[in-house]
Amino acid sequence: MDKHLFGPVPSRRLGISLGVDIIPFKTCSLDCIYCECGRTTNHTIKRQRFFSPDIIKDEMEEFLKDNVHLDYITFSGSGEPTLNCDIGALIKDIKKKTNTPVAVLTNGTLLYDKNVREDLAEADLILPSLDAISENVFKKINRPAEGLDTEKMIRGLSEFRKIYKGDIWLEVFISHGINDSEEELLKLYETIKKIGPERVQLNSLDRPPAYKGAEPVNIKFLEKIKKNWSDLAVEIIKRTKIREEISSFSKNLENSIINTINRRPLTLEDLMSLTGKSRLELLKYIDVLEKDKKIEPKIVEDKIFYSPV
Repeated sequence: MDKHLFGPVPSRRLGISLGVDIIPFKTCSLDCIYCECGRTTNHTIKRQRFFSPDIIKDEMEEFLKDNVHLDYITFSGSGEPTLNCDIGALIKDIKKKTNTPVAVLTNGTLLYDKNVREDLAEADLILPSLDAISENVFKKINRPAEGLDTEKMIRGLSEFRKIYKGDIWLEVFISHGINDSEEELLKLYETIKKIGPERVQLNSLDRPPAYKGAEPVNIKFLEKIKKNWSDLAVEIIKRTKIREEISSFSKNLENSIINTINRRPLTLEDLMSLTGKSRLELLKYIDVLEKDKKIEPKIVEDKIFYSPV
């Protein structure tokens, strides 16, 4: 099994996406309370080489031989991809090998670093996050590593916007009782307007979070924000496409997950061991199966178990 590629998988934001994971599990500059991948175990802002870039390049070259339809090749995974100091070189290498656009899912925290801005400038689409402007709200919802603050993060986004020629789709994750006050939403609106992304994507919790206390807002609340921010290109993030629209969706893997869970409740780690699939790839299938009400998550002693409905 590939060590750094996963999918192609159905993405709520990017259609059919091949994931490129270049960060060890849960190495991140934030420890967001709502993260679907769980709690951050390596909390850092130090960039470094985690893997040999040649291994990732070879995996990509081998995959592209099959000429599979892709909407995007996406740097994402279970950590912050810009912590890998090779990301710029890897983006350049991919763009030499294929015309498929390259996207980067990032929390945007390291864009204050000129080197990070230059690395990401090579991509076709950048999808950063911005959940809070007030420092106390930022610490509560995003739990930043030492050395990060909202002023530095916003300055980085603004500087990147000045040099970047591609599109920026800015995600704003709304959590009930944390960053949903009128005051905080107004600050977000004013800041986002200054940054000037091509799209603003509103999101909220729809699976078990990393920490208790993270709660979703309902769709009506998101629609109200969209209406209030009518001069911005706002969209509400919805579930993935139905499986019939996704050529890469494996019915065999879906049946395997259901049959296994029907025998006993399992954690994501259990499913990874049993199927040999990556965490991110399994989450995409779980997303569809939850939508179809075939499985449901349950929290038992801080662990998430999936069981039949």
